[in-house]
Amino acid sequence: MSKFGEEWTRGFRDMLTEAGGRAIEDAKMSGAEIDAMYVGTMAPGSLVGQEHIGALVADYMGLTPIPSTRCEAACASGGVALRQGYMAVASGIHDCVAVGGVEKMTDTPGDEIASALGGAGDQEWELFMGATFPAIYAFTARRHMLEYGTTEEQMAAVAVKNHANAAKNKYAHFQNEITIDTVMKSKYVASPLKLFDCAPITDGAAVVVLMPLDKAKKVCEQPIEITASTQASDYLALHSRESMTSLNATKVAAKKAYEQAKVSVKDIDIVEVHDCFTIAEIMAIEDLGFFPKGQGGPASAAGKTALNAEISVNTSGGLKGCGHPVGATGIKQAVEVVWQLRGTAGARQVKDAKVGMTHNVGGSGATAVVHIMKNDA
Repeated sequence: MSKFGEEWTRGFRDMLTEAGGRAIEDAKMSGAEIDAMYVGTMAPGSLVGQEHIGALVADYMGLTPIPSTRCEAACASGGVALRQGYMAVASGIHDCVAVGGVEKMTDTPGDEIASALGGAGDQEWELFMGATFPAIYAFTARRHMLEYGTTEEQMAAVAVKNHANAAKNKYAHFQNEITIDTVMKSKYVASPLKLFDCAPITDGAAVVVLMPLDKAKKVCEQPIEITASTQASDYLALHSRESMTSLNATKVAAKKAYEQAKVSVKDIDIVEVHDCFTIAEIMAIEDLGFFPKGQGGPASAAGKTALNAEISVNTSGGLKGCGHPVGATGIKQAVEVVWQLRGTAGARQVKDAKVGMTHNVGGSGATAVVHIMKNDA
């Protein structure tokens, strides 16, 4: 990873090149061994005026003339890129693939960022009518509160926990712990969501290297195996969906992932979920099967998702604490799970972590990508 945050002195290509160099070094190999590259990024054209990202990355990482492909699925761009790289290696088309995610966001005025991100929803029926993503997720939060009695304090507990984890992560955007009172006294962005319920605007990049497991064992000291890679879709507009309090794409992708990896939800030791807003984490831990529907809020408030609790959720700090450079998030999640399964996560290490999961969402839930990984040692 590169450091996540407001990186005023570094550009789009600088951050991805830094993360890519670290990934290649970690894999104990040279760039010359990489056959192809997939890059997840959502809106570089709108945010930094740069398109043709695949070629740009191959150029600046010194990887020409290998094929390099940009992947876009809103905030799930990184997860989709990881899945494309996984399929390229699993199919035998490529032996060694680099997969990256990157976004440079903080150089752009806030209203332009909101417009660019809002395009991940239904532009005609939502964004054009003034419903940016804080408003969309505020709708889901209000409905969740109505149906299940979820409270603002329970949502605040998600933010407090994720900041506590981020404070132990040197790559995180936020390095400070907060309290329930801090969250509750912050200003409303879209009621009931307040400033501290929302993930920040962040710059950053992350890269992983993939190859067949038997080859990885000959190269890398601690290879981590991807045992499931799944993706599902739903209606783009929130009003078209069956439920406002559940993401069907998440449930479908998770079910397929558990089947593919031949594990159950009880086997998962660590999960990085897509907490673009605190209510999103609550819905995610329900839709992934960790808690019954409606119990995500009480579970969060009771500390059941804290480090080394019933299920360790967002040990990196999540999108809320570690930051959310949208195209990089899905890859950052994978990097965190790898560190956890290797036992190298330091102060935020989950004890005896063997199986991990990532959950990356595009828009308000029209795309969901789930990966399951294990330590094959």
